Amino acid sequence: MPVNWQVEVEWEALQGAPAEEQACFGAIGIRVNNLWLTEGHDYLANRLRTRPYLSGYHLAEWFAWNWWRLRWEPRSTSREWDQTHCMAAIGQGYIWPNITIFSDGERTALVAHPTAERADTPFRYISDRAVVLPSGQFEAGLDEFFSQIFHRLDAERVSSTNLHVIFESLTKERNDPELAARRKFEALLGEDPDEANPVVVEQLIADAVEAGTDGVQEIAAIHAGSNTPTLNDLKALARESGYGASTRDAVRLRSHEGLTPSGNIPAWLIGARAARALREQERLNGNPIPDKQLATLAGTSPSALESRKDRVADFSFVLDDQKDASHLVLRSKWHEGRRFELARLVGDRLLAPRANRLFPATRAYTYRQKMQRAFAAEFLSPFEEVEGILAGDYSAEGQRDAAEHFGVSPLMIRTLLVNHHRIPSEELGEDFDVVTA
Repeated sequence: MPVNWQVEVEWEALQGAPAEEQACFGAIGIRVNNLWLTEGHDYLANRLRTRPYLSGYHLAEWFAWNWWRLRWEPRSTSREWDQTHCMAAIGQGYIWPNITIFSDGERTALVAHPTAERADTPFRYISDRAVVLPSGQFEAGLDEFFSQIFHRLDAERVSSTNLHVIFESLTKERNDPELAARRKFEALLGEDPDEANPVVVEQLIADAVEAGTDGVQEIAAIHAGSNTPTLNDLKALARESGYGASTRDAVRLRSHEGLTPSGNIPAWLIGARAARALREQERLNGNPIPDKQLATLAGTSPSALESRKDRVADFSFVLDDQKDASHLVLRSKWHEGRRFELARLVGDRLLAPRANRLFPATRAYTYRQKMQRAFAAEFLSPFEEVEGILAGDYSAEGQRDAAEHFGVSPLMIRTLLVNHHRIPSEELGEDFDVVTA
């Protein structure tokens, strides 16, 4: 079903406010297809409303200022993340909906939660929905809303506002490829335009030239700030603590049909498809994959999967340093975790752009990382086989039995069960690919 999202406005009169606020005051609703994310109880009128009275000007200003982070920054636990991604933070004296907006790069989620019932509050939002749309459609919907606001300001003869200044800068940034790349890096780092450490940004841009933009952007998305590792840092770590690998020996898929990342397809589904395709190609059937075979598929030695006493890195990665040679580093100390991470790196090499030299497996919630995680889960423990082993018993004990059979963690089995709607998604938290798929 095509996704159609809109910010709908019915203009209303307002007195005693700045000209731009008066011009753009109205009943404003956010709708995705036929679902209203702004529905609530108007206590003054004693009725339900889908469009509460809000400032279209302040909403447009918030969208324009936060555009890059709303478009590219994945879900995060950083302290200031909610201020940028939750509309309730807009302020300016209005009762804003509790809608959080974030992206994995290909898809954008709009998650609405009810607001608390408080005394003397004239409006309470009741919508409790999570919807996902292709990020391109999110951009288009915002552009329509901006156009609507500027037409209204022109009609009311209001010019030279702060919104005009912000939007002029935003338009320039979006139309300049080099500036757009910089802004995307800043957003992935969790920073506003020109607020990131310029040394870190410049280094990321330089590293992207050498190792490929996509892989380096995944490093930015881990929100390490000034501690963001450089490509030279990763090279040194790989030489000191990594394992040798051969790009020539690493497995490749003969066909990539149906495996192109798309805003219309959840990342986990692409990852699972790739895992099933590779199992079929390698004639693995539904059997557990021994360490030696997994290492062979990754082009490395089984010793890479042995447990370690210490953790040498904050994330796993493969770095190609010569034409047919590379090094890989695994984060986890434990055997099961290292199997999962190595499978993620196998999947990433299969699905990432060929120009990449850096293949990171991080904790970020980008589309690429979610594809990896889904690939590893399905590849190491095919869902059909898990379903057969569990035979309808989705208890913790049953999940542990399946995990032991395939040499994976119980969490991986839980993830598979959530993705296939066998257990509630709340058990894994709010990853929108799981919630809405």
